[in-house]
Amino acid sequence: MTLTLYFLRHGQTECSRSNFYCGSIDPELTPDGMEMAEVFADAYASTHWKAIFSSPMQRTIATAKPLCDIVKLQPELRDGLKEINYGQWEGKTPETVSIDFHDEYIRWLADPAWYAPTGGEMAIAIASRAMQVIEEIKQRYTDGNVLVVSHKATIRIMLCSLMGIDVGRFRYRLGCPVGSVSVVEFTSHGPLLKALADRTHQSTRLRNLPGT
Repeated sequence: MTLTLYFLRHGQTECSRSNFYCGSIDPELTPDGMEMAEVFADAYASTHWKAIFSSPMQRTIATAKPLCDIVKLQPELRDGLKEINYGQWEGKTPETVSIDFHDEYIRWLADPAWYAPTGGEMAIAIASRAMQVIEEIKQRYTDGNVLVVSHKATIRIMLCSLMGIDVGRFRYRLGCPVGSVSVVEFTSHGPLLKALADRTHQSTRLRNLPGT
C-alpha cells in the first residue's frame, strides 16, 4: 500500500459566498457549508482513515466533524494548516483592496510567493509551515489514507509544493472550490496527483452555488 492524502477545503462560509478575503478571521459555516461537510462524510465514510488533520479554525473543524463522528477519530489540529493571513485585507473584497492598497495589491497579484498582502503572509511562508505538517504525516504513516482539512490558498500552495509548481503561481494554476477534495498518492516516483478539486460527492445545487 501507499500513503494517500486527501486535501479537503472547508464548506461554504459567508466570506466565501461573498468573495471576501478571509484568512485569520473565522466565520462559521453557512447551512450550505454544513451540508457540504455532511455529504463529504457520507461519501467517504467507508474509506479506511488512518488519521484526520485539520486547521484549528472553526470552519475547518466544523467541516471535519461529520466524518470524525462517523469514523470515531479525533481531528489533529495543526496551526500549519491555517489559511493565509491577509493582514489589512481581511474581510474586504478584491475590488476594495485594489482601491485602498493598489500598489501592494498589484505586486501580490504578480508574485504572491514573495509579496504579502499588507501586513499578511507570503506564499513561501505558508508553504514552509504547511509542508511541515505534510512531513509529519509522512513520517508517521507510510501507507493508508489521511485526510487534511484546510483552506483554499493553503491547499493550493501545498499542492504546488508537492507537484513541483512555483508557489507564486498557486492562484493561477489550481482550482479549489468550497467543499472540494484533491487527492495525492505517494508512489515510489514521488507524489502523484490523483484528483484535483473533485466535487462529485456534491449535488448539482451545491456545486452551482455562488462564491469562491
